[in-house]
Amino acid sequence: MFSDHRITARRRVGPAAALTLALTLPLGAGLAPPAAADVPPPVPVVGGARLAEPGVQVALGPGAPPLPGGLTGQSWLVADAGSGEVLAAYNAHLRLPPASTLKMLFADTVLPKFDRTQVHRVTNEELAGMGAGSSLVGIKEDLDYSVEDLWRGVFLSSGNDAVHVLAHMNGGVDETVRQMRAEADVLGAADTQVVSPDGYDADGQLTSAYDLTLFAREGLRNPDFRSYCGTRDAQFPGTVDKASGRRGTFGIQNTDRLLGKYPGLIGVKNGYTTNAGATFVGAAERGGRTLLVAVMHPESYLKVYDDTAALLDWGFAAAGKTTPVGALVPPRPVASPTPAAPPAAAHAGASAAAVAAGVGRPGARLLSPESWAVIGAVTLCAAGGGWLLNRRRRTAGPAQADPGRPVGGSTALGRRR
Repeated sequence: MFSDHRITARRRVGPAAALTLALTLPLGAGLAPPAAADVPPPVPVVGGARLAEPGVQVALGPGAPPLPGGLTGQSWLVADAGSGEVLAAYNAHLRLPPASTLKMLFADTVLPKFDRTQVHRVTNEELAGMGAGSSLVGIKEDLDYSVEDLWRGVFLSSGNDAVHVLAHMNGGVDETVRQMRAEADVLGAADTQVVSPDGYDADGQLTSAYDLTLFAREGLRNPDFRSYCGTRDAQFPGTVDKASGRRGTFGIQNTDRLLGKYPGLIGVKNGYTTNAGATFVGAAERGGRTLLVAVMHPESYLKVYDDTAALLDWGFAAAGKTTPVGALVPPRPVASPTPAAPPAAAHAGASAAAVAAGVGRPGARLLSPESWAVIGAVTLCAAGGGWLLNRRRRTAGPAQADPGRPVGGSTALGRRR
């Protein structure tokens, strides 16, 4: 919407004159781009306006303890997993590399698709394409693994080899990335861009503390997800002994350093790469309340656990004594297939989507002065043309009404799985 700039004059310029003026004015003459205040407002921030503000966001009530000191994460968030209330946050929507915490979204997407007892024989192709220095659980080609084994490799060892095998079972890496993007959209994770399913550093692969909290909250609704992320150690299938023909096992441990140490900790997932630094999402239960904490990019690898523990302590002490500064959005209902929209409706929908995707986002481009001049000229032409057409119709007599065109129908919404 543009501001109402009023122009006073003794005489009004008629539509015909406006049409002539539009056709004779050179592009850009008198048609300046809108001022910054005239730009349409940005798309509403997911989770509430305060979460878009930089710096610490908290509203302490009577008796609430202050936030812990010494926090060094570039972004963090504390939320109640049950109610979805965000108790405090710092740069909640800051987009940063996720490292292996992105495996939570991978699990949200793929875990429900395969029975845990299903057995799969691994091929060499499925182990190809992993990034140099990837964390591995130790999967070997031409050997059988149960789906349960593979998920333990994902959650305990953060094994990119296990992720790639499951992704190939799911239709391939590219297909899995596509599905993860769709899942992020359903969950309301607007800050997330998925490039690889395992979270390995890749250009453009980003997420936020807010989105990571959404992934963890969704995952903990699945009993298998909850079981895997809370497992401290397990035996993993090894190679076959050539002499005896028997297949051995070896032990793997969960790389989550708070598991078994922080009282009431449930999980969920840690991550680390040189580019991303340390990232972690932890969930803990105490007194019937489950809290989620996400911390991204503190000053050191071990500091991510210190910050998480401190924020969990604060959250349990402050619960019920703060005013929420935002909320974790619920998953969006999945739309069921509907007939294709008419061209006009489809175009309108595409335009709305383009505005929603561009306004207020980094990299969004405003129209140039020349473009605004063209838009102004076209608008004036349309107004003048409409005036002339109406005048002709009044002279010739009543015109027949054009048959109406549908502009789109209601969308049938299905349940979230």
